[in-house]
Amino acid sequence: MASGLVALLDDVAGIAKIAAASLDDVAGAAGKAGTKAVGVVVDDTAVTPGYAMGFTPDRELPIVLKIAIGSLRNKLIFLLPGALLLSAFAPWAVTPLLMMGGAYLCFEATEKIIEAFNPHDDGDAAAELALSAVELEKQKVSGAIRTDLILSAEIMAIALADVADRPLGIQAAALALVGVAITILVYGVVGLIVKMDDIGLHLAKRKSRAVRGLGRAMVKAMPVIMQWLTVIGTGAMLWVGGGIIVHGLEHFHLTPIPLWVEGGSLWARRVPGIGSFTGWTAMAAGSAVVGFIVGSVIAGVIHLLPKRRVH
Repeated sequence: MASGLVALLDDVAGIAKIAAASLDDVAGAAGKAGTKAVGVVVDDTAVTPGYAMGFTPDRELPIVLKIAIGSLRNKLIFLLPGALLLSAFAPWAVTPLLMMGGAYLCFEATEKIIEAFNPHDDGDAAAELALSAVELEKQKVSGAIRTDLILSAEIMAIALADVADRPLGIQAAALALVGVAITILVYGVVGLIVKMDDIGLHLAKRKSRAVRGLGRAMVKAMPVIMQWLTVIGTGAMLWVGGGIIVHGLEHFHLTPIPLWVEGGSLWARRVPGIGSFTGWTAMAAGSAVVGFIVGSVIAGVIHLLPKRRVH
């Protein structure tokens, strides 16, 4: 009896060790994959607050929560199974799909730059004013979830490319962990951003002079932060999208552009003391230039296409 119990405990301990090793594999794979998706995460964090702005303070966090739930649904119900099917049956399609998504990011970023220098009329704003608060909220949430679907697809595809050599179970667990962790991170930060002015107003009413000053500074800083988030998000889209295209070209042995970008990075690494930083910056800048060129070509083709007349 005792020996049987000892054997059982040994088996349990062995299973626990295997489970712990598997968890380590999942955590390691998820961490590595999530790091590669950081540029898309920055853009997601920069884009989303705009969807919750313009509503009464009591609706801001509920709207962010609705978008976060939609984002989780995008990642876990739609994109995760699709990514695993690709990995199992068409791994060759991952790189082309990544490049298509990267090109779309470049196009979106280029459109933002064009919009900044050549803003459209206020037709959309007039249409929004005609909607009720409930309809407008529903429209904003739906638009945010659709935008999130594209960004989440990029995150999951980037993560998949980094764990494609792992067993299918590790891939599934790592992608799920990346999806949940990134969603919590992004929408936690978004929640703080959209409530920053309310937190500042609350602090501005406190008795302490220093706390009141901090509150007023937070309120004044909010518009500047939103502007910088837009700039950072646009830059991140160009960097990530261009980087995906550069790596894809290298994968297919279309080397001139990847060699130019890599050569610029190697040259920048020669700076004494900060070579790793300047090398990375040069790589990101080169990728962004490629992204802007690709985005400009796509935008030019789309804008030059004859528009259909509405009868």
